[in-house]
Amino acid sequence: MRAHRLGVLAFGVAGAVAGCSDGFGFGAPDPVTDQGADTLELWRGVHWTAAAVGLLVWGLVLYCMLRYRRRDDALPSQSGENIPMEVLYTVTPLVIVGVLFAFTMATQQSQIELSDDPDVVVDVVGFQWSWRFTYPEEGVVVNPDGVGAPELVVPVGATVRFRLETADVNHSFWVPRFLVKRDLIPGIDNQIEVDVTEPGRWEGRCAEFCGLDHYRMNFSVRAVPAGEYDQWLDDQRAVQVAPEQGASS
Repeated sequence: MRAHRLGVLAFGVAGAVAGCSDGFGFGAPDPVTDQGADTLELWRGVHWTAAAVGLLVWGLVLYCMLRYRRRDDALPSQSGENIPMEVLYTVTPLVIVGVLFAFTMATQQSQIELSDDPDVVVDVVGFQWSWRFTYPEEGVVVNPDGVGAPELVVPVGATVRFRLETADVNHSFWVPRFLVKRDLIPGIDNQIEVDVTEPGRWEGRCAEFCGLDHYRMNFSVRAVPAGEYDQWLDDQRAVQVAPEQGASS
């Protein structure tokens, strides 16, 4: 029995160590947006709180295991009630939950706030089974080519607003490294803003099961410096104007 108890304790410690082995991200990827950084801080806070509660419980269990081992003279004192202790273990969880709820609401509010004048606006349309990205202020449209996943290009250090729309069923715009996502719902105008903090290329996908070929609803995101972003816009305009000129001639 003692070996079994020690085994359970060792398993709990091993699980806690494994959970912290990713640089205290607790399973979350490193964020590449300001909004994602806020999400990660909340995520860490919840896990550290859970770890503290877990350590307290394990400490009390271990104390009881060692202090009150089976001996005739080791029984703890018996009483029908302990009002201060009962108040403590009733109020403490309520306080913890209340604090976590307050931080969660504050983080959620920061995620849904929209700026008055974003640097870039992208209209995102999800449909079975791909995506279309339209830059209305720049006159650029990125359509799927039927071969590879469409690419969404954004400038680093800019506030980018995604206006989300579905052409058919529910979809979900999700870039894991953004650490934020939002659903595309018929008849609902959903918007989300991100401030990308570093250049790179990341995968995006639909996070809402939307039918048989849901697995095909992938896209890529490429974040580039402002100058490279402007050059990309010029290249896209040139490519999109050329077919129109050829058709008119």
